Amino acid sequence: MSAPLDDKTRAIITACIPALEAHGVTITTEMYKRLLADPAISALFNSAHQKNGSQPVALALAVLTYARNINALDKLGTMIERIAEKHVGLNILPEHYPHVGRALLGAIAHVLGDAATPDIMDAWTKAYGFLADVLINRESQIYTAHEAAPGGWAGWRPFAIRNRTPESETVTSFDLVPTDGKPVMAHTPGQYLSFSMTVPGHGDQRRNYSISSAPNGRSYRISVCRTEGGLVSPWLHDSAKEGTELLVSAPAGSFTLPSPQPANVVLLSAGVGLTPFIAMLNACADDCASGGTSTALHFIHGTRTPQTEAFGALVRGLSGKGAIKADIFYTHAPANVVAQHAASGTTAHAGRITPDWVKANTPADALYYICGPDTFMQDMINGLRAAGVPTDRLRHEVFGSATTLEDALHAA
Repeated sequence: MSAPLDDKTRAIITACIPALEAHGVTITTEMYKRLLADPAISALFNSAHQKNGSQPVALALAVLTYARNINALDKLGTMIERIAEKHVGLNILPEHYPHVGRALLGAIAHVLGDAATPDIMDAWTKAYGFLADVLINRESQIYTAHEAAPGGWAGWRPFAIRNRTPESETVTSFDLVPTDGKPVMAHTPGQYLSFSMTVPGHGDQRRNYSISSAPNGRSYRISVCRTEGGLVSPWLHDSAKEGTELLVSAPAGSFTLPSPQPANVVLLSAGVGLTPFIAMLNACADDCASGGTSTALHFIHGTRTPQTEAFGALVRGLSGKGAIKADIFYTHAPANVVAQHAASGTTAHAGRITPDWVKANTPADALYYICGPDTFMQDMINGLRAAGVPTDRLRHEVFGSATTLEDALHAA
């Protein structure tokens, strides 16, 4: 365990904030260039996030957030937990951290040049070592908890696709069962699975997908949107058949409802951002079937057309029974088509969801869960905050890499 950071180290890290603001992405881009030169290390990372540049940006934001809060590390709890959960899903181990440390410190020295004095390099060596120890310790706790849970496991476990179900013209669900035939760990609705998949011609690929089913002890379901120009989602849609095996890590993630649950929860999504909410709605359906009393859930979702709407039958079934309240917004459908698509208990709208509409049509004490494209989430977060919703009642999930300081510090 690294010693707590001393006053001199924290002062130097704080003094480096302007340099990180100016050169952070250059530093992390150089770091990944060094790190990914090792094939064994490069296999641990999502190649798509490297290709589009989002991973260096995400790391630069995380490093900047760390520096800005070096004197108040308790504020980093959410960020630490999110990173640790992601690392466990990808099977990052203690022996990987020295590789990252050497690459990061080498990149700092390379980019800052003569400005990277011995004192600065010593401070960043200590700061990295301290943060690495915090993450290693937390990740060890998560690995141990996963392995000890009924049906749980650590590392990769082989699963096979049991069946495929089209949910819309762009989304397909895949039911997954373990090849060993043993039970699986109960997930908390809102969590995700991490995958290692061999895509012909592209080698090992790592991805995360939200679980879209309620816990049942036997299987999981993921629901994947085809991304044109993507690598893994087209392969899943076109080539992954019943019986195809995938390596899977235990459920992870903290984008889950609190316990005890508040009286009013708003699930606010766009596009394939609805997948973690479908697990929550399925759990709500199971609870209703057993005579339980659920939190009042208000599901608000935006999609292009009725043809791109996934899980519409589930949503309309639950809203028709009064188990949830649902509003569906169609951004590219004529008003007459939207009107025809409305159903008992579900209100259909033409156009986009706006923060003003959400604020005016949801309870004043609601807890908001937000998931979807980055621009959608930021519009909702900024708009609801401007409308007076406190930050602690706004929770959001980032599918890929963090792209804003808000994501780095607060995303689940």
